[in-house]
Formats: sequence, C-alpha cells, structure tokens
Amino acid sequence: MNWFSLLGLEGLVARWRAHVIEGAIAAEDRMDLARSEWTDLKQRLQQLLVLTIVVAGLTVVALIMLSLAVLVHFWDSPQRGLVAWLVAGVWMAGWAGTLVALVSVGQRAGNGFALTRRELAHDWRDIKERL
Repeated sequence: MNWFSLLGLEGLVARWRAHVIEGAIAAEDRMDLARSEWTDLKQRLQQLLVLTIVVAGLTVVALIMLSLAVLVHFWDSPQRGLVAWLVAGVWMAGWAGTLVALVSVGQRAGNGFALTRRELAHDWRDIKERL
C-alpha cells in the first residue's frame, strides 16, 4: 500500500526528489568547476614562484653588471665603458621583462576561483528568488 499516494503527497515527493537530484547534479558541476580553477590557480602560483626566483637571480646579476659598468666606465678607453654599459643595459632589460611577467602573473593569480564564486552567487540568487 502506497501511503504517499493515499495522502495525495506523491506529486510533492516527486518534486522534492527532482529538486534533490538537480541539487546533486549542480553540486557536482560546481565541484568540477572548483577543481578546474584550483588546477589553474596552482599553475599560476608555480609560474609566480619560478618568475620570483628568476627576478631575484637577474636582480643580483643586474646589480653586479651595473657595478662593473660603473667601474669600467671610468677606466682607460671609452670603448670599454660603452661595452660595459651595453652589457649592463641588456641585463637590466632582461630583469625588467621578467619583472613585468612576474607582476602580470601575480595579478592573474589574485582572481582565483572567480568562475566558481560567480556560479555560487548566481545559484544563491536563484534560491532566494524561489523562496
């Protein structure tokens, strides 16, 4: 004997069952999205770490070359000074390029889980509207 059918609750139970299934599917989709964004965030953080190490190394080299250029600039011939400044300039350009890349990756890393947050906010709005 089906008590839900006798009490006229069969439609209500079916609707709740459909809502629970829909909620489970939505939760699974959100978990997949969060997992995907976590992978992206990990990759950006790894890039950030590598670029930080490169910037630190290039900073040391750039300062050494800049010091060498200043010393050589006041040495005997003007050609030595020009070459030293050119070498120091190349190292400084490499440092600046790496610094720009580091800042760029750092800014992108700050937007972690943006899609997941947007989807959850949208879901929350939908839930509030239904209530």
